[in-house]
Amino acid sequence: MYGKQTETAIAAVSRLAEVYDGGKTRLTADDIAEARGLQRPFVAKILTTLSQAGLVVGSRGPGGGYALARPPKQIRLREVYQLFQRADDSNACPFGGGVCGAGHPCAIHDSLVEIQDRFDAFLESTNFEIFRYAVQVEGHRPVPSGTIPKSPKRASFRAPRTRG
Repeated sequence: MYGKQTETAIAAVSRLAEVYDGGKTRLTADDIAEARGLQRPFVAKILTTLSQAGLVVGSRGPGGGYALARPPKQIRLREVYQLFQRADDSNACPFGGGVCGAGHPCAIHDSLVEIQDRFDAFLESTNFEIFRYAVQVEGHRPVPSGTIPKSPKRASFRAPRTRG
């Protein structure tokens, strides 16, 4: 549903949301990369794009770094997503062949439309306040990259679920 740039941008903005205090606290690309287990040069590139879009503000020098340009409650997931995901205006059906909207729909058309509608609603209704709240109010702490879980693995949006 989204690529590596979008994932990294969401990771960077969510980390900035976690420390949001009106813009006083600033994080460097290194800080964000280390906290999220990402490559620093890639995070720096993403932060430049986010800054150009007005979602983050950056400053150089001692005490410099990045902060959110607006409160996390005012930044929707959709804003970040749209910066890095190209809209696919093609009407070619990759699953059933032919042209979507002409003739009979492919066998999974209705399910895909439902998933896309739910995803669009999620992007529109979700803002970055949930990350600030989780850390600052509920006391959640990010688990360092490379940590091995002690309990059985929980469901993940990345890992395929095994069917028994």
